[in-house]
Amino acid sequence: MTGVPNNAWVLIADGEKALFLKNLTDEHDPHLEVVRKEEQDNPKDIDQSANRPGRMQDNGPGQRSAFDDTDWHELAKERFADDLADLLYKQAHKHRFEKILLVAPPKTLGELRKSLHKEVADKVIGEIDKTLTNHPLDEIEAALKVENV
Repeated sequence: MTGVPNNAWVLIADGEKALFLKNLTDEHDPHLEVVRKEEQDNPKDIDQSANRPGRMQDNGPGQRSAFDDTDWHELAKERFADDLADLLYKQAHKHRFEKILLVAPPKTLGELRKSLHKEVADKVIGEIDKTLTNHPLDEIEAALKVENV
């Protein structure tokens, strides 16, 4: 495959934001239009944590170790990928797209890949491991040309 086909969707995502784009032109010179935006309010972990991590007795006299605290920020990013997968499933059932390109950082791609329903996974035409969520559309289009999906 050499590009993003006409009417194919492009998902630009990270752990907190997602852009659903549609290619209005041919695969050689993509012109993307925003179909939908999703954003998650995900404060830093320190702002979400309520308590200090718990402690437990070790084997030695007077020794104590701390438990690892839950990283709420990272957990929210993983849940966001699950939410995106569900949203894509609903859109696929409404026949909104036949092909989709996934563009996200490696960790988000992995989380998303694990959560995709088979119906959506069958429509994935490629993956690009890049963070493009804060780029304007013209830069995203240029990046897709350079990647030569």
